[in-house]
Amino acid sequence: MVRYFIYALVLFSTSCTNIEKNSSPNIVIIFMDDLGYGDISNFGAINYKTPNIDKMANQGMLFTNFYSAQAVCSASRAGLLTGTYPNRIGISGALMPYSRKGLHKDEITIAEMLKDQGYATGIFGKWHLGHQKKFLPNSHGFDTYLGIPYSNDMWPVDFDGNQISDTSSWKKKTYPQLPLIEDFEKVREIKTLEDQSILTTLYTEKSVEFINKNKDRPFFLYLPHSMPHVPIAVSEKFLGKSKQGLYGDLMMEIDWSVGEIIKSIESNNLSENTLIIFTSDNGPWLNFGNHAGSTGGLREGKGTSFEGGQRVPTVMMWDGIIPKGKIANQLSSTIDIMPTIAHITGGQLPDHKIDGVNIFDILRGTEKEPRDHFYYYYGNNNLEAVRKDNWKLVLPHSSRSYKGVLPKNDGHGGPYNRIETGLELYNLRRDPGEEYDVIALYPDIARELEDLAELARADMGDNLTGRKGSNIRKSGRL
Repeated sequence: MVRYFIYALVLFSTSCTNIEKNSSPNIVIIFMDDLGYGDISNFGAINYKTPNIDKMANQGMLFTNFYSAQAVCSASRAGLLTGTYPNRIGISGALMPYSRKGLHKDEITIAEMLKDQGYATGIFGKWHLGHQKKFLPNSHGFDTYLGIPYSNDMWPVDFDGNQISDTSSWKKKTYPQLPLIEDFEKVREIKTLEDQSILTTLYTEKSVEFINKNKDRPFFLYLPHSMPHVPIAVSEKFLGKSKQGLYGDLMMEIDWSVGEIIKSIESNNLSENTLIIFTSDNGPWLNFGNHAGSTGGLREGKGTSFEGGQRVPTVMMWDGIIPKGKIANQLSSTIDIMPTIAHITGGQLPDHKIDGVNIFDILRGTEKEPRDHFYYYYGNNNLEAVRKDNWKLVLPHSSRSYKGVLPKNDGHGGPYNRIETGLELYNLRRDPGEEYDVIALYPDIARELEDLAELARADMGDNLTGRKGSNIRKSGRL
């Protein structure tokens, strides 16, 4: 016991000393699109390897109970960048090329917070928080931007990769050519799968350039990859390299990208002054079959509030701060990243309410549990579940389901099923697949979680029960 106390005291003292020495650490967030919980080697991926992501886990920390803010594109990004449940700030679903809304100018992003601290801020990849000028990254704290403004399937191209010529097609009528934007200007159109195949490498090279350019000042690099969201495309250097077809090839290229970022950090002697975070916006789009990822046995996938939709593979690395090879089983979320960064950089959090909590105690290896509970919202402010400790109460709602229907393959999407849930209780320690409703055995726990749900409804509202929240804010509008 005495030996353990001395070790813990040394660990705490070392961490505090390193934080003081590195008062302006660099921040790198690598944000995947539709990456499944089972898509990296540490969580059981097969027929391809992810050695660079494995290196992050071996030299850093692997999170087993880490959640995206919501199980869909725009909402999850809003949560990450503002530390707030996206439904609180009026962002839901996936914004379309015809949408006339985006992130409100009064919402403070990680980039704005760090820019006020003197950081260089850059984003290379998918934005998806509004494509008009007032909503683009340079209007929300980023100095530099190169990427696509929304999802890579929002283009007038058929599943076979050919431009749609039929003028009556809804995609032809709805979607313009997919733009590649630099700061505020379109610099190219992405028209083919071959064009898409350059994106992972392009984002990576631009990210490395950004690191090298800003190696002598603090920087925030946000790298939100366009894939493995469909359509997936791979550069020649990885095409055919895995035993799992195009998806495995893509995962090898993504892992290469992670390796290039790490290599750049190491070659510039920045490892002890850089926090690198690897995570995903939501789970896999399962009805795309062999072009979709794996939930690692979790229930359902993207677009649902079940575990396969919202629990995401997450790894963090920071030499000298995060213990090597540590596994964190504590509950945490992408909305916790902003307040954690604020803590380690001295950044000023916004005056308005956010929902994230500082999880630095987890990063430095303690068993503390900063996050007490988590709300699973989806759709237009629907509270579908709540988790506390290892208990998850699923609230009555209608949900997309991938069960009972077959997916399609090679870039084509299969159908969805629909299911209706009741009031259901799951013990995620014993049953992460949410197969066995035990509400009849633990009614007191269910009531405790229902009380938490009521707090959320009073605060943020809940369309499923017709509740209006007292503390919600509007999205930005044209």
